[in-house]
Amino acid sequence: MKKNNLFIFLIIAAFLMPAMVLAAEADVKDTTDRTLATLEMPQNSSAEELQADERDVFKKDDFTVREAKTAPIAVVSNEKKRKSSASSAKAETVQEGAPAPKVSSALNPAEMQRRWKALFSKEIDSDSIAYTVKSGDSLYVLALKNHTTVDFIKKINDLKGDNIYPRMKLKIHTAPFSIQIDKSKNALVLYSNGEAVKKYSVATGKKNCTPVGEFKITDKLVNPTWFKTEAILPPGSPENALGTRWMGFDKPAYGIHGTIEPKSIGTQASEGCIRMLNEEVEELYSIVPAGTKVTIQD
Repeated sequence: MKKNNLFIFLIIAAFLMPAMVLAAEADVKDTTDRTLATLEMPQNSSAEELQADERDVFKKDDFTVREAKTAPIAVVSNEKKRKSSASSAKAETVQEGAPAPKVSSALNPAEMQRRWKALFSKEIDSDSIAYTVKSGDSLYVLALKNHTTVDFIKKINDLKGDNIYPRMKLKIHTAPFSIQIDKSKNALVLYSNGEAVKKYSVATGKKNCTPVGEFKITDKLVNPTWFKTEAILPPGSPENALGTRWMGFDKPAYGIHGTIEPKSIGTQASEGCIRMLNEEVEELYSIVPAGTKVTIQD
């Protein structure tokens, strides 16, 4: 009987042992997983915190770099601002006034005579160029490109007509002309590149009515018609006060012209324009192009 009970116990134990072993392994695995989880959580948390800290540091560094780039503008003192503003204003003034004219303060007759002769000399200088005519060129186009006149090119090069040919050599004056008129002296001075080259006696407006300021020659006419109030006086008319040439300003109704009253030259006799002797206005007309600056002063 005892042997039978022992045998039955062994059989039951044989069936129960694998299940007990599996349960024990499961408990051990669960315990191990919980232990590992407990150990790993601080590490993960530290990594996340480190990443967050690093992100904060990078953001701060980026911000610092951006601040460093803009700092010179942000921290300029009032004194530096004033100095900077003064420097900028000075630079703008110089730029607006450039290029400064090299107008001679004293009108030396001998120097003007020398410069006048140099204008018509065949010798090339700093105010002129040597040009070889190309196919398709014309005096009109060359004058327009070089801010001069057809008549002036012809005079310099002793051309009798308007025809030019390829490979022909020409001297072309390229320096800018300007005109200054002094009403107190009734005098007109022609400048080339800021240097006085010739002085003319002129008539200015009655009772000082000639306007002062800076103007430009905008239109040029040979033997102009005078559209007087209630009358139209054609070229050659003994009553046409404009004479043989007209150089109109960008101020309507004002300009430089010839005269039918040569004795009025040197006085205040016009209606506000600048009068010149006909032969002298013709000379000036042949030299200065449209666009020439005219300065009139009291």
